Amino acid sequence: MVEKKSIRVKTFTTELKIFQTMKELDKLDDQVNRFIVKSKVKKVLSVSDTATTDDTGATIGLIRTVAYET
Repeated sequence: MVEKKSIRVKTFTTELKIFQTMKELDKLDDQVNRFIVKSKVKKVLSVSDTATTDDTGATIGLIRTVAYET
């Protein structure tokens, strides 16, 4: 009998502030890693980051999407 796999997607966001980017990215990594452990993720299929910008084109945030298998 074949085990049924469940593929899911979770999105995380963070605001990026000038001179704080590395700290904020570390916090985002920690948030994603805690989610993976808490949710008992068996396999991460994909991780994608997309920058968000304001009306001047400056990067103001980041959206991280994780596709995973449970």
